[in-house]
Amino acid sequence: MKIVIDARLYGTKHTGNGRYTQNLVENLTKIDSTNTYYILLRKDDYESLNFPKNFVKILADFKHYTFKEQFLLPIIIYKIKPDIVHFPHFNVPIFYFGKFIVTIHDMIMHKSKGGEATTRPFPIYQIWRLGYYLAFAKAVYFSNLIICPTNVVKDDLSSFYKINKDKIKVTYEGIDTSTNQTDFKADNLGKYISYVGNAYPHKNLRRLIKALSIYNKKNKLKINLAISAARNVFIERIEKLAKKYKVQKNLKILGYVPDNQLMSFYNKSIAFIYPTLIEGFGLPGLEAMRAKTLVYSSNIDVLKEVYKDNVKYFNPKSVKEIVNSINDAVHLNEADRQKIISKAYEFTKNYSWQKMAKETLNIYQMVV
Repeated sequence: MKIVIDARLYGTKHTGNGRYTQNLVENLTKIDSTNTYYILLRKDDYESLNFPKNFVKILADFKHYTFKEQFLLPIIIYKIKPDIVHFPHFNVPIFYFGKFIVTIHDMIMHKSKGGEATTRPFPIYQIWRLGYYLAFAKAVYFSNLIICPTNVVKDDLSSFYKINKDKIKVTYEGIDTSTNQTDFKADNLGKYISYVGNAYPHKNLRRLIKALSIYNKKNKLKINLAISAARNVFIERIEKLAKKYKVQKNLKILGYVPDNQLMSFYNKSIAFIYPTLIEGFGLPGLEAMRAKTLVYSSNIDVLKEVYKDNVKYFNPKSVKEIVNSINDAVHLNEADRQKIISKAYEFTKNYSWQKMAKETLNIYQMVV
């Protein structure tokens, strides 16, 4: 089989999609020495990455959501004459009509709308959303099969686009089990709650900041919120909100914590709190469990599907419940804490990137 994987979003620099693509490719190299893979890469990754002989690097240095991507990417793919193409993101070129599967990680952009969800001028944003819907529909209706990370996303997708659920396969994501971990220096963070992810409005950090303010006003021991996220306009909005609620000294914006320090960052926190309103899978919560950290999670359906009964849930729209979660994290007795943490750690062993890669390979074979 000749398989093309569009890996232009490769690596954790591209957040969740990049982590998924990287782990898919890396684990396929470990389990499949028979089929030939053509890995489409941006220039930096093309020059730095090395793969086994049956994995051929192809330079495709086109940004996503551009005209070059729409017109030039199909030409590259047609020249390869693949049996199947895997697009790990919904942006399938309009002018590609070969056999392909697509991974649709979530429907967040369908649900998170309005001026707060963008940095673009609103008229430009409206045009962009139209393009988004067209690209998404192309991926859904013209694909031979769709991969989703959870059954909740599968059901949402099937319901919204009125497609047969048999066209959609669920492959759960995994957790990086690398032992190459180093210590995270947390000396200047005090007693802190951890958060990993972006600061988009649907992540609900506004309510978390407000809850932190309420908790700290009522208690002598002040708790800090340490956020691992890239600095951008959304982080700036959160910093302004922290000033409004007078907890700017308790908000620690760290930028991205390196992967090899992430487990230590989670582990040294009182708890990982995840107040998100919409999600596709919820990898940070699993990572925190693997790091032997207590997890408090919003009670949305997708996270209940992934985390089961291994975290403490709260209503993400209730600031009062988030305050109660912070209070519980601070005062939970050590025996109960360790009982929850140990059970959750064992539970995370159910999630494996290699398992995900094997299931994806089976999908390639089935479709071809």
